[in-house]
Amino acid sequence: MEMEQYPGDESGLGNVTNCSGAPGEVAKATTATETTLLVLLLGALTLMTALANGGVIAAIGTTRKLHLPANYLICSLAFTDFLVAALVMPLSTLYIATETWSLGRVVCEIWLSVDMTCCTCSILHLCAIALDRYWAITDAIEYARKRTARRAAAMVAIVWTISIFISMPPLFWRHSQGANASNRSRCVIEHDHVGYTIYSTFGAFYIPMGLILILYYRIYSAAKTLYQKRGSTRYLSSRSTDSQNSLANCRTAHALCVSDMSNSDPTLEFDKLHVTIRIPPFEAEVEGSSERSQICSSRERKAARILGLILGAFVLCWLPFFIKELLVGLHLVHPSPQLSDFLTWLGYVNSLINPLLYTSFNEDFKQAFKRLLRCKDHA
Repeated sequence: MEMEQYPGDESGLGNVTNCSGAPGEVAKATTATETTLLVLLLGALTLMTALANGGVIAAIGTTRKLHLPANYLICSLAFTDFLVAALVMPLSTLYIATETWSLGRVVCEIWLSVDMTCCTCSILHLCAIALDRYWAITDAIEYARKRTARRAAAMVAIVWTISIFISMPPLFWRHSQGANASNRSRCVIEHDHVGYTIYSTFGAFYIPMGLILILYYRIYSAAKTLYQKRGSTRYLSSRSTDSQNSLANCRTAHALCVSDMSNSDPTLEFDKLHVTIRIPPFEAEVEGSSERSQICSSRERKAARILGLILGAFVLCWLPFFIKELLVGLHLVHPSPQLSDFLTWLGYVNSLINPLLYTSFNEDFKQAFKRLLRCKDHA
């Protein structure tokens, strides 16, 4: 996501739409040592992002147990973040290190378009995953029938289509401004379209963020309600045949939810870990209301902790960047190129965090990663 400059503005403190600033216009040159250390740091982040997302793709591709519709969304997210690491971050590192663009206008336009599309697509994937989880927990039985590979593919196609439509408009005015000699050493999106800034920032981040926050709040509320209801149902099950029948129905519904969802869903992985506690044989009964309360409270805290990590990482990585984007687009601030670069790479780091958060709480993924490492050691 590159810095945009107002027409006629030679200061380089331009309007930013979607990525790193124009490093060639930094007023104070950095020393060779600082540049080397910076390149090493950015290179390490790029390599780790590629390896982490490549590992997720390999784990899903080689493990039959992970071949589930929900995991296809995880795999698509990993592929998108891998593209960020492979196609976007290396050129951004080169541009920051050399402080000039030397790869030509065609490569520049391809890079800017890929950058905007992939970063937007990564964010929208998080929205699609949250929507999939919301349907799975609030309508478990019905959605278990609808949760197919074809449905996952349709969601991925919609995400990519929206991303392309958000990143496409600059192509229409970039050609007319990229031919003059003063722009050949820079790779930035030069325009002064306030309407597009609002359109792109809200479409790529603010609307998805609002939807993600609402969905995960409802997921947590639904999970908390289920814990409380099931604790009460187990307490009464030994006193009524009707209660046993009701619990049996609950077990059936939950079996569908756990077997399909928790395998790929860190948000509800604690359901899988505690399934034998939460759904014991009918002969077993939880001893006392205090024990039931402690169990429910423990699960609720774990759910809140996992959700907090997912939402916190997303918001902390991207919110500063898009606040800056909107303020610059409205001509309210003119951040330095160094600040623009920092906020851009803070957003890139989300592509490294995603594969860690969305798989590290899941035992099936952990086992798949261990098998991959063992195969590497044998090789």
